[in-house]
Amino acid sequence: MSHYKSNLRDLRFNLFETLRIQDYLGTEAFPSMDADVADDVLVEVERLASDEFAASFTDADRNPPTLEDGVVTLPDSLKKSLHAYFDGGWQNLGIPTKFGGFGSPDALRWAAQEMLVGANPAAYFYASGTLMAVVLGETGTPEQVERFVKPMLDNNWGGTMVLTEPDAGSDVGSGTSKAVHIEGDTYHLEGVKRFITSGEHDFAENIIHLVLARREGGEPGTKGLSMFIVPKFLVNDDGSLGERNGIVATNLEKKMGIKASTTCELTMGMDEPCVGYLVGGVHQGIRQMFHIIEDARLLIGTKSAATLSTGYLNALEYANERIQSADMTEMADKTAPRVPIIDHPNVRRLLMTLKAYSEGLRAMFLYTAWTNDQAKLAEGDDATDWERRSDLLLPLLKGYASEVAYDQLGQALQVFGGSGFTQDYPLEQYIRDVKIDSLYEGTTGIQSLDLFFRKIAKDRGATLTSLAGEILETVKGGGEDDPFTDERAALGRALEHVQAQLGSMVGNLMNAQENPPEVYKVGLHTVGLLESLAEVVIAWLLITHAETAHRSLDSADGGDLPFYEGKIAAARWFTKTVLPEIAMRRTLAEAEDGSLMQVPKEAF
Repeated sequence: MSHYKSNLRDLRFNLFETLRIQDYLGTEAFPSMDADVADDVLVEVERLASDEFAASFTDADRNPPTLEDGVVTLPDSLKKSLHAYFDGGWQNLGIPTKFGGFGSPDALRWAAQEMLVGANPAAYFYASGTLMAVVLGETGTPEQVERFVKPMLDNNWGGTMVLTEPDAGSDVGSGTSKAVHIEGDTYHLEGVKRFITSGEHDFAENIIHLVLARREGGEPGTKGLSMFIVPKFLVNDDGSLGERNGIVATNLEKKMGIKASTTCELTMGMDEPCVGYLVGGVHQGIRQMFHIIEDARLLIGTKSAATLSTGYLNALEYANERIQSADMTEMADKTAPRVPIIDHPNVRRLLMTLKAYSEGLRAMFLYTAWTNDQAKLAEGDDATDWERRSDLLLPLLKGYASEVAYDQLGQALQVFGGSGFTQDYPLEQYIRDVKIDSLYEGTTGIQSLDLFFRKIAKDRGATLTSLAGEILETVKGGGEDDPFTDERAALGRALEHVQAQLGSMVGNLMNAQENPPEVYKVGLHTVGLLESLAEVVIAWLLITHAETAHRSLDSADGGDLPFYEGKIAAARWFTKTVLPEIAMRRTLAEAEDGSLMQVPKEAF
């Protein structure tokens, strides 16, 4: 049996009952499908994810890729999963029609990707290399599009984003990899990159690396970085593959989890010249690379949500099947029948918490994808506003989802007891595989700095104010017989606490203009702000879902009635048990005196 358990019903609920993507399917922006086709996509991807794609999840973890003489060999089981994905043409789902793809709206694309990345995240990382082709198609010269993008898509070449260096880490602007100009858009690259996902493997016949490096004479910091096309094998003028380029895997990281994903050290220009081509003929590397980074952050947030969801559903199945102890009302009776552990209060507490977080994170990443669709449907300033809202949500999704998934999968382990700690169940691998999510594409601390300084302070809170306005409409909604009065009130209080928390941090930032150490008070609470704001957004989305579910109760059949009741229960549980934590974060931020920064290093 497959380890993977999808939640197709909740995906349909998000897409068709709350986001209502059918209202814009078939429009000029998304002409290639209607609601029936979109639903068929979900059904077929669920089958692929649960069957062939999930099949190598365990084997590839136990028998991970190997590196020998610069060549990485993938296990056969993993290659079989990848062949099933590419043979079905699923790499074309999100590719724009102008590049020969299906042109799916983002909401549908990310719903499909949830199932794939939940079933086998390592495999999906290899498959997602087509994103590099799309970015290159948007930023490259016409000649580069013809020479590299077309064969990447036609031949399923791999693709990577190559940023991190051993000494620079997340301080990308400190990178020392250099590019020496040869002629035209051709350069020779030298340097070492680290933690490069899918940096080397033997599944694809070629890999196109998109590399950040500093051209000779380039200014310090990120502004001096350019992006280069660096193929594993050089591409001849007629499209055939030439000789091996001078970019080589010199190490394969040994990791605690997601072992089937090759995370490589790549060395450029060591024994052979490393040829790179300046993307678009312009030195705008960090701006170009951010097209990939933003998509990657959404992918990692979706991965976290997907892994938590299948972990929750595995725990739910176990709780219904595992018979242990008498009902709590009959504990004194030693002859009382044993019951499924889902009948025990603490197990129910664990399961409802898992359900609320799982469905809340799914709601957030699909809403974020939906905002991307709205940006494509809108024009002018409206499109810009939607793009900014998506940008605001990205650090929330990536930072919060990755932290919550790891924490809550640990709680899911409690449902299994000691059995969950063994390899008889997938939880132990889920926990190992998901921990990297809080580190990928910048740690949670870095995401929180991005949220405060770039997404809120930089536009003077305009985007956040717009979002808060919509949340406030939900707080004030409902009528005389509103069943969600308590939930709306809790959301309103939480929103006030977040606004006060943010206000104290902005005050400290302003004070730092005359007294720079005041900025430390901001830095001590940016993660707390990210957590609080993410919880407000999730509560808002869960309440809107509960409203939709409540309207559907009277017409629901026997199969759907428990589902809608569950949506209402999850919203009530989240607002009751999670939102109160925001008040504490506000209190801590307002009381911050910065004394931690005065503690001598030797005292730690």
